[in-house]
Amino acid sequence: MGVPTERSAAPPLARLAPILFVLLWSSSFVAARVGLRHLSPLLFVAIRLTGCAVVLLILMAATHRRWAPLRGLLHCAVAGALVNAVGLMAPHVGLTVVSAAPIALVQSLTPVLTGLVGVLVLGEHLRGRQWFGLALGVAGVALVVGLEAASSVVRLDGMLLAALGVLGLVAGTIWFRRFCRDVPLLPGAAAQFLAATAVSWLGMGLFENPHADWTWGTVASVIWNTGAVSLGGMALYFFMLTRGSAAGTTANFYLVPGTVAILGWVLLGEHLTALAVVGFAVAGVGCWMISASAAARPEPPASLLRGPINQGRT
Repeated sequence: MGVPTERSAAPPLARLAPILFVLLWSSSFVAARVGLRHLSPLLFVAIRLTGCAVVLLILMAATHRRWAPLRGLLHCAVAGALVNAVGLMAPHVGLTVVSAAPIALVQSLTPVLTGLVGVLVLGEHLRGRQWFGLALGVAGVALVVGLEAASSVVRLDGMLLAALGVLGLVAGTIWFRRFCRDVPLLPGAAAQFLAATAVSWLGMGLFENPHADWTWGTVASVIWNTGAVSLGGMALYFFMLTRGSAAGTTANFYLVPGTVAILGWVLLGEHLTALAVVGFAVAGVGCWMISASAAARPEPPASLLRGPINQGRT
C-alpha cells in the first residue's frame, strides 16, 4: 500500500501532529535550560540520543519486529545522524556561548532553506501563497526574538554553530523525504537513533571535556528531552514528513520561538512582551498559509519522492 496523500481523509493524529510537535519541541528549550546548567552540551545530547536508541531496540525486540532492507536502513541512518546528531549537537554548543534569541533567529531559516532545497531536489512546487507564508514566518520569528537578538553581544562562533545545526536539520529532512518514506517507522527510527548516538559520542570524544552534576533537575531534564521530545517529537516530525511536503513540515518551526516564550511565561514566570505575542500570531499565519496550500494540492509524482531505493514498490 502506498503512502497516503494529502487528499486522503486525515486521521486524528495527522491533524494533531503539528500542534503536539510544536509543544514538545518548544518544551525541550525549557528543559534544556535546566540540563545545560549541570551537563556539558555534547554529553547531554549523547545521553539523550542513547536513551532513545535503547528504548527503540527494546521495542523492536518486544514486538518481534523485523529490520527493513539494509539499503533503506542506511538511508535512515544518514537522515538520523543529520537531524538528531548534527541538528542537536551544534545548537546545544552554541547555547553555551550565545543567548537563545540569536540561536532561534538563525534556526528560523530552516523552513526557507528546506523549501528552496525541496523545490530543487524533490520537485516540490511551492505556490506564491506558500512563499509569502515562508516570508511571514521569518518576520514573525524576528518579532518574537529580534529585539533580544539585536541587543545581545553575538559571537560569530555561536552563530556559525547554530547555522550548522540548521544545515544538518535541512539536509536530514530532505534525505528522509527523498529516500526513507517507505521504511517502516519503528525499524527506521531505530536506525536513525543508533546512527545519531554513534555520531554524538564520537563528537563528544573529539570536541569536549565532558562534565556532569546529577541533580534531580538534571535527571528530569534528560528524561523529558529523551522520552517526550526526541522519541515523541521526532516520531511526529517524521510522521508528518511521510504525509506532507518538506516545506510544510518544517514550517512548524516558525511557531517554536513564540511557544517557548509563552511556556516560559506560564511555567517560569518570564516576561512576555506584546511584540512577542504579535510575532507568534504572524508566524502562525505564515505556517497556516504554507500548510493549507500544501494540503490543497496533490503529491508530486512518486518517482520524484521515493528515490532509487523505493522505485518499483507499491
